[in-house]
Amino acid sequence: MPRVVVNGPAAWNTLVQLPALPEPRSHTLFASGHTDGLGGTSAGKAVTLAALGVDVTLRTLLGDDREAGLVRAALTHPRIDVRGEPARDGRTERHVNLMADDGGRVSVYLELPSAVADASPELLAGIDAAVLDLADHSRPLLARSRAAGVPVWCDVHDDDGDATYAREFADAADVLLVSHVRLADPRAYLDARVAAGATLVVCTRGAAGAIARDAGGWWEVPVAPVDEVVDTNGAGDAFLAGLLSGVLDGLPTAAALARASACGALAVSDPRLGAPSATTAAADVLAARVEVRRV
Repeated sequence: MPRVVVNGPAAWNTLVQLPALPEPRSHTLFASGHTDGLGGTSAGKAVTLAALGVDVTLRTLLGDDREAGLVRAALTHPRIDVRGEPARDGRTERHVNLMADDGGRVSVYLELPSAVADASPELLAGIDAAVLDLADHSRPLLARSRAAGVPVWCDVHDDDGDATYAREFADAADVLLVSHVRLADPRAYLDARVAAGATLVVCTRGAAGAIARDAGGWWEVPVAPVDEVVDTNGAGDAFLAGLLSGVLDGLPTAAALARASACGALAVSDPRLGAPSATTAAADVLAARVEVRRV
C-alpha cells in the first residue's frame, strides 16, 4: 500500500452557515445553521486519502486541551497515524468559519499554534509522497523531502503569485495546487511554475472546474456532476487527495485528474470535512462522467 506524509493544520472549528457573507458594517445576522467539527486543510486531505485506501501519517500540532481530544477522535481511522506534536502554548488550532450559501467563506482564526520542535528524521522513511501544507512547521520538510527523493505536493490555496508566505512552498513543489481566487492570470502562473520545475500544476476554479499544466501542455478538467452542494469545506483538499491517489495508483494524468474532480464533488456532497466516505470505486464511477481533455 502507498504511504503518504501529510504535514500541516488540523483544527477544531465552528462552522456558521449564512445566506451571504456579512457586509463590512455593524449589523445583526441570523445563522441558518451552525456546527462544530474537524477542520484544517491537512486533516481534510488525510481523511480523504485514508478513505481512498492510502496509508497516511498526519503530522500536526495539538495542544493539551479539550479540542485536541476532539481532533484525535475525529481522525480515528485504521489508515491514519496521527503524530500530534505539542503546540507551544498548549492550545489546538481553532477557527470560526462563516459559510455562505453561494460557497463563499471567511475564516476567523481563534488559535494558531506554533511548534516546539522540528519533525523527527524518520518521518520520511519509506514514504511515497509528502503533502506539505502551508504552515511554518512544514517549511523544514520542503528541503528534507527533496533531498530524500520524496515527491513534494503543495496546496497554496489562494496564492496570488506575489505574496511571500507561499513562495517557498510553490518553489519546492513537484505537484502544486492553487485556487484561481486571487490570480490575475492563472495561465501565466501555471506556466511559470512548470518552467520553474513543477511536473504538474493545477488551478481549481470552483464551479468552473479546473485547468492543469504539465510539460506536455494544458488540461481542461470539468466539474463532476453532483445532485446537491451541501458544504464546500475541504473540497480542494479532497481534489488533491483524489489526484494523489490516482498518481499513486499509476493512473494516466487525465484519469487522475478525473478522479480528483470526482473527489471534489463527493466532498461538496458531504457536510463533513473533505470526503471521508469516498472510495476509489465510487470516485471512479463518477470520474467516468468527467471528460478531461488536452486543450
